[in-house]
Amino acid sequence: MCGRYATTRSAADLSQLFESYDETGGRLDADYNVAPTDPVPIVRMSASAGATDDRAAAADDHAGLAGGRAGVVGGRAGVAGDRAAGAGADTADERPGDQGDAPATRRRALSVARWGLVPAWAKDARGGARMINARAETVATTNAYARSFAKRRCLVPADGWYEWVRGDGGTKQPYFMTPADGGVLALAGLWSVWKGPDGPLLSCSVITTAAVGELADVHDRMPLLLAPERWDDWLDGGDSAAHLLAPPSARMLAGIEIRPVGRGVGDVRNDGPELVARVSAPPLRTDPAAPDELTLF
Repeated sequence: MCGRYATTRSAADLSQLFESYDETGGRLDADYNVAPTDPVPIVRMSASAGATDDRAAAADDHAGLAGGRAGVVGGRAGVAGDRAAGAGADTADERPGDQGDAPATRRRALSVARWGLVPAWAKDARGGARMINARAETVATTNAYARSFAKRRCLVPADGWYEWVRGDGGTKQPYFMTPADGGVLALAGLWSVWKGPDGPLLSCSVITTAAVGELADVHDRMPLLLAPERWDDWLDGGDSAAHLLAPPSARMLAGIEIRPVGRGVGDVRNDGPELVARVSAPPLRTDPAAPDELTLF
């Protein structure tokens, strides 16, 4: 998977679609050209989402997060110093109550996170820009991702993702992989909270797997796509890694359109619906371009 995707639905639409409590606080904007360190929506399980009871509030206090907010820094949107709601659940989910209290009820929460995982043990947040993707083959065992895979899985809503294919003469043609019916994709993701000098930072990563079907003609990797019937297990299930990381069904893949789009998406300063508009392009060749030339990871 390359380092660009699009996510343009409103918080209200995403909250309804994913049946989640909206913690974005009005800070979610449409983005047709998401790049590393940009703020993005995620859906995760939280013990403090929409909570009014003292137990959940106390759980956020344990995390040192007044109001349960984590700063999302970096990205084109200039969100340095903003707060992504609900990051206190990083601690709250592990400390559900005080001295024998019953666990606070966990529910889905729609939050804003910085794209590029920053593990809790990281010395600083700079390495997050290199951790936008986690490989399905090693995510359960790699030190940087294993804890989040075990305890903090999320859904990353997306309209689709971009890849580049090198054509004759060395030109690179971008493609946008998106549901043909105009629906929303749920990418398998991970989240974490890093406590930095400016406050807690909520961050995320997208899990990638081997591309299958026609998508392998575009790139050898693709995001792990999750159908709605898999959302509950991914967010809060205790199934084996092999079950959780199973590739999407052939039926789901058949609904993905491989759409040639304009080269404007190659510039992170560009944004807008014109980036996902179909353009004329030669047919895809059968051998995908070398991933080290056309992708960030």
